[in-house]
Amino acid sequence: MTFLKPVFTGLASASFAVAALPGAAFAHDLKIVASFSILGDMVEEVVGDMAEVTTIVGPDADAHVYQPSVADARAVAEADIIFVNGLGFETWSDTLIAESGTKAPVHIATEGITPVEVEGEVDPHAWNSLLNGVTYVQNIAVVLSEAMPDHADEITANADAYIAELKALDAETRTKLAGLPADKRTVVTAHDAFGYLADSYNMTFLAPIGIDTEAEPSAKDMATLIDQLKAQGAGALFVENITSPALVQQISDETGIKIGGRLFSDALSERGGPATSYLAMFKHNLGSLLSALGAKADS
Repeated sequence: MTFLKPVFTGLASASFAVAALPGAAFAHDLKIVASFSILGDMVEEVVGDMAEVTTIVGPDADAHVYQPSVADARAVAEADIIFVNGLGFETWSDTLIAESGTKAPVHIATEGITPVEVEGEVDPHAWNSLLNGVTYVQNIAVVLSEAMPDHADEITANADAYIAELKALDAETRTKLAGLPADKRTVVTAHDAFGYLADSYNMTFLAPIGIDTEAEPSAKDMATLIDQLKAQGAGALFVENITSPALVQQISDETGIKIGGRLFSDALSERGGPATSYLAMFKHNLGSLLSALGAKADS
């Protein structure tokens, strides 16, 4: 894992505090920090109103290239518990945590998940399998139950209810995607963020950019991908909420494959958007895939 030294440049627009509303009352004074919006939502679902949750990388923001701010360092310094994704996703987190001087324990939410490799690299986007999402929630619940033993029963109840929703959506996803014909199972996105979705639901995802959105595809790589798509086709192209649509538009222009919409890969949407929670994100992505690939969403 490569860790980049962050530049603290004041309160970045992508940072935000979740549930830190004026006058908000929490059943416990525990301060929890989560590294990015999807993980922060999972933590909130488990802890409910029993603690304050602050998320570092907010909605529609790219955690791959994020530069932590002074406000982020302060939040980490004051935290009692820190959750990170791990698997090399937050390249900035070790430096941020070390320089903040925090005494909080750091918990890796992907503990116990078997990594998937894409083009020889570990794919950190493990949440793109709903059953992996169940593991995230179980890990979070264990940590919070130990940290707040007086609320362990409530935390367990919240986690159990949430896991039941995730498992139900996983079963629905499998049923709906199982109906796709072989020639509709290849999808192109902006970067390699959907390896776990592909692995879990028998799909193929291609991308001009690898795991890290900071990389730039070479002209040769783009030409190879475009030639492959001209020869073999693909079900649909998708832009992502955290990346520029330019590369996907170029692929569409050169292959004639239509852009099927926007997928949420590494971050939730802003308030009012279609993906303001992990469950909503997955439902939106599933619906977008089914619509673009010619399957009925209610099949």
